[in-house]
Amino acid sequence: MTLRSAARVLTTMLVVALSWTVSQASAAPPPASVPASAPAPAAHTAAVVLTYDASGAAEFVDAVDKGAAVWNGSVENVRLKPAASGDRASIEILADDGWPRARTTSLGNGTIWMGRQAVDEGHDTVRIAAHELGHILGLPDMKPGPCSSLMSGASAGVECTNAQPDAGERAAVEDNFASAGASPAVYEPRLYQDRPVAA
Repeated sequence: MTLRSAARVLTTMLVVALSWTVSQASAAPPPASVPASAPAPAAHTAAVVLTYDASGAAEFVDAVDKGAAVWNGSVENVRLKPAASGDRASIEILADDGWPRARTTSLGNGTIWMGRQAVDEGHDTVRIAAHELGHILGLPDMKPGPCSSLMSGASAGVECTNAQPDAGERAAVEDNFASAGASPAVYEPRLYQDRPVAA
């Protein structure tokens, strides 16, 4: 076969392939029309992801993971995940012999201390973890308060093991992280010291 005849064969094959493609595209059904009154599809925004480092939480690591799972099952606009090894976490979680407390540096960032003193007195470790994470998520203490309020903390008594945020607490966290993808609002740094309210 000569070079000229090979070029003719290739050109013919190309024309056939293109005409087949065009005919297939024109045979596709037209898109369905959308009525003018139909609502626009809701925009799905990804949740803000906060990472936590519980490597310094000693015997409380399991309680911290369960406290994070409580929030992940309660709200949609923010997700708490363990930090990958070597990564800087949004939240550092430590164990010490004092009272549980949280120091926020901004919304979603700070340090939590899982205090053994409260645990030694009988307070539930998962409730403590979820409560302290609530501070990092922008919630203040609600003391004194009922056991149904996670943010009532130690004021609900040692018999209270409720680790679930109530409807108001869930709504407040959803609002705090409503503009996912954008930087969350900045809050003033604050230390929450969770000692029980004196009678």
